Formats: sequence, structure tokens, C-alpha cells
Amino acid sequence: MALDLVPALDAPHLVAPPTAAALAALPPDLAATVSVAPIDAALADTAAFCDAYGVRLADSANCIVVAGKRGDRVTYAACVVLATTRADVNGVVRRLLDARRASFAPMDDAVAMTGMEYGGITPLGLPSEWRILVDGRVRDVESAIIGAGIRGAKIALPGATLCALPGVEVIEGLASA
Repeated sequence: MALDLVPALDAPHLVAPPTAAALAALPPDLAATVSVAPIDAALADTAAFCDAYGVRLADSANCIVVAGKRGDRVTYAACVVLATTRADVNGVVRRLLDARRASFAPMDDAVAMTGMEYGGITPLGLPSEWRILVDGRVRDVESAIIGAGIRGAKIALPGATLCALPGVEVIEGLASA
């Protein structure tokens, strides 16, 4: 199977509502670099998607929701890392969130707070109070493939565009191989 990419602004039905709103709010030059393609929702998980659609893992990015806790305070953030790496949740992310403990946010919480489907969460359209931490390696990907907010589609955009999105903090060493 091949990805049938179209300009994301022309296909708001292929992204979650908060993602469509975020795309519409982007400066036109950035928005023009973002494409979207429908996929089989049963193949949304990274390994299955890459295998079925012929996408290299090195071109696929994952957006994970992390909850950092210090006392009664919980801080949420999104971490974007290449599929060939793993976010350093217990080290780098925990320190960036000034948390005693950091872990993947519970699925139900992530879905409720983002308005997106689990397995399709994307940095486009996340709650404005969240930090969006992107590993520096993502910047160098020519066309990064990431969730569209729904499991039935994927977004493609240059890594440089992803790193230039509003609120993104590029963190060298956020992930390890």
C-alpha cells in the first residue's frame, strides 16, 4: 500500500477536530508543508503501519503523552521522538517537567484531555498549557510521518516544520537509540 497524501488543510475530515483547528491557525507557509493520508485504522500502530505502507521506521515519529508528578501536582507534556528511539521519560523528561516521577499518561486521560484517539495523538492541537518536547533528531527528517489525531490517518511534514510548530521545544538528547 502507498500513502495517498493530500494537503492537510484540504482534508480536515482526516484529522481530529483539535488538529484541524491547529492546522487552520498555522502561518500559511508552515501549513502548506503539512500533508495527510488516510490509512487502515487497524494498521495505525507504528510497526504495523511502517510495514504495510513501506515507510521506514527512521521516518516515523511517535507522540507520547507523559504525566510528571511532584506531590499533588501533575504536569502533562507531549514528547515527539523517532520510532527508532525511545524517550528518556525517567531522566530527561522528568527533569524538564520538574517532577519526582514521570510516566506515560493513562490512555483514558490522554484521550480525554487531547480530544484525539489513542494511537493517533499528534503534537498539532494539544492543550495550550502542555509542553511539547521534540527530540533534536526529528528536525533532520525530510518527511516525518506522525499521527493525525485519529487512527485512520497519518500526517506527513518536514521535521523542520514539526520543530517550528507553536509551542515546540527542541530538546537534544530527549531520546536514545
